[in-house]
Order: sequence, then structure tokens, then C-alpha cells
Amino acid sequence: MDITDTLPAECMSHVISLTTPRDACRLSVACRVFKSAADSDSVWEKFLPSDYKEIISSSVSDSSLITSFSSKKDLYFHLCHNPIIINGGTLRLVLEKESGKKCYIPVGVVQRFIPWGDIPDDWI
Repeated sequence: MDITDTLPAECMSHVISLTTPRDACRLSVACRVFKSAADSDSVWEKFLPSDYKEIISSSVSDSSLITSFSSKKDLYFHLCHNPIIINGGTLRLVLEKESGKKCYIPVGVVQRFIPWGDIPDDWI
């Protein structure tokens, strides 16, 4: 007897929601039943920050993001790859892809490239 035949999809989704986004993606390629459970909105709702609706609705970016995506999984990955502007335009928020943790980045911070940055004399 196969466990995927006897365990309700809601139970599998709940178990998957207790893992990580990475594990859910891995499980979704294991078999068709796991894919259905791992791709469910109930799983990805758990991976999104608990206050994601408030964050998005108060963002300077597009507050229609909540309704723009057909699934919570799509919204999750959008927030991982596309920072939104919050806090009156002073911060960018992006989700860390593997854990779903919120990362705040000041808007004025720009990455700098230092050629030959591994040579201490170039830092002077």
C-alpha cells in the first residue's frame, strides 16, 4: 500500500508546510501527488511572512501584488527576486529564497565593485 493513496492531500500539504521552501520544491518533483500537495497555496502561505499582506498593501511599490499572482508560490518567488519598496521609500524588502526570511535593504545602499579587491594595497 502506498502512503500517497491513503493520506489525504491536506495532511501531506500540512506536513510539507512544516519543512522549507527548498524541500517543498524538491518534493514537488518526486511524484504527482507530492507536486499537488507541495504546490498548494496552504503550503506557500506558511512560507510567506505572516504579515505579507500588510507589507505589500503599505508598500510604495505595487500594492496589487497580492492579487497579481495565480498562486502563493508565484508570489513567494516574485518577492524573492523582486524587492518591494517599503517604509516610505527608505527600505527595500526581499525574501531570502531558502528560508522565506525578510531581508531589509536601505534604498541608498549601492553595491560597490573593487577591482582586485583581494589585494590589500588596492583598498587604500
